Amino acid sequence: AMGTGKATISTPYWHATEMLADGRGCLVPFRNAEAITKQVLDLLDHEVERHAIRKRAYNYCRKMVWKQVAQEYLNLFAEATEAWVEKRQVVVAATAPRKADKADELPEVDLRHLHVLTDDTGILQHGLFATPDRTHGYCSDDNARALIAAAMYWDQTHDEGVLALIHTYLSFLAHALDTKTQRFRNFMNYDRSRSEVVGSEDSHARSLWGLGMSVALCPHESMIALATHLFKQGLPVVESFASPRAWAFAIVGIHGYLRRFGGDSEARRYRERLVSRLASHFTEHMSEDWPWCEDVVTYANAKLPHALLMSGKWMQRNDIIDIGKTALSWLLKTQTNEEGLPSIIGTNGWYTRGGQAARFDQQPIEAHALVDACIEAYHVTREEYWIDQAYKVFYWFLGDNDLRTPLYDFTTGGCRDGLHADRVNENQGAESTLAWLMSLLLMHDLQMEQTLGEGAADKTTGQRPVKKAIAPSGPVVGAKVSKHARPHSNDQ
Repeated sequence: AMGTGKATISTPYWHATEMLADGRGCLVPFRNAEAITKQVLDLLDHEVERHAIRKRAYNYCRKMVWKQVAQEYLNLFAEATEAWVEKRQVVVAATAPRKADKADELPEVDLRHLHVLTDDTGILQHGLFATPDRTHGYCSDDNARALIAAAMYWDQTHDEGVLALIHTYLSFLAHALDTKTQRFRNFMNYDRSRSEVVGSEDSHARSLWGLGMSVALCPHESMIALATHLFKQGLPVVESFASPRAWAFAIVGIHGYLRRFGGDSEARRYRERLVSRLASHFTEHMSEDWPWCEDVVTYANAKLPHALLMSGKWMQRNDIIDIGKTALSWLLKTQTNEEGLPSIIGTNGWYTRGGQAARFDQQPIEAHALVDACIEAYHVTREEYWIDQAYKVFYWFLGDNDLRTPLYDFTTGGCRDGLHADRVNENQGAESTLAWLMSLLLMHDLQMEQTLGEGAADKTTGQRPVKKAIAPSGPVVGAKVSKHARPHSNDQ
């Protein structure tokens, strides 16, 4: 009644006494009909007072309408969340961050969750906790990354149990290529229908990245032949792309392809043109306080300096190497919190020039890009600093982060999807799990390279000795490290 602006008469029970105070209504004694009658007649006889009571009641009740009540709940939840995060940050700050130790044992490479997410079509995009979510189907992005992870695992272990996965991911990319447009389509529904005509520039370039790496690492001539065919079909259209990330993914893919077919002059020309375009994009946009090629820092950022670093070495261009080092150093500094731990730029707002970097939601794709780029920076410069940075960022997956909570799940072999302000995203999808697996495989390579020394690889052929498996591709129990990884191959 009060909420609709009515003059209200009530007996003085506790709630009514509170609500009708300060002239917002009238109170009469319990079980007294005459008193109620008298008050009704009085309000009817005194119109000005009646309307004053109505107005006071209506204004008082504005904070009680359902929309406002819902907003109050949201405000309370936000306040409680912020208080929890602040309290947790005090606890975290009181604990000194772990010093990255290159002698630390790395977890075994465990492909259980990769197998769980993969069916006979490809790898599913998302997970419901650790169970595959069929709702969103598949994408070329994830199947390209899965192809890289499976090929890297084969290269390190020669475990034939992973070959079926390589065939599955190659098959997915072969079906994704539209031979009329030479473009890779990205999304596929669970019923194998296509939900788009043309994929994004970034997804096309990621497909080339996956194919180029499979050309470099796959064991069988039949696999190499298919990957080469698809790669060469999809490469020319990249010249028309406008996305700097697409250029970077394509460049890294070309480098992989040239590790096996180094004499392909056409692929070299594409690489040189894309590198020149990417380097120019940096020099045109970057400044002393913003050494970046765009006005916003978004996702997989470190892949751009990664491409510049490896290409600057190949082109014998120290200026391009310097741009890559400057950009990567800035990304690392920008994504380090006051405690010295990695604090990945969040997807909830990104980082716009002149603004504040979003602290959450942090996602594994950026951590992997940083690990990969730091290792590449080490291979280009041989500066130990970059090894330390690679270890520091890698430990983000294992709990050295803003929430001091691990994203890797030892019980499943999967990786959780990211960090929110107050919790970990418990879903274990393809992108996050593959970011973890590729980072871990890179770290095993780096650790063995440090163990064996620079002379481990044949400097003429770039080939490295075959060694025992890290772990079987099926179920694994425990998390002991293997010391039998192979050293990373430098760009040939």
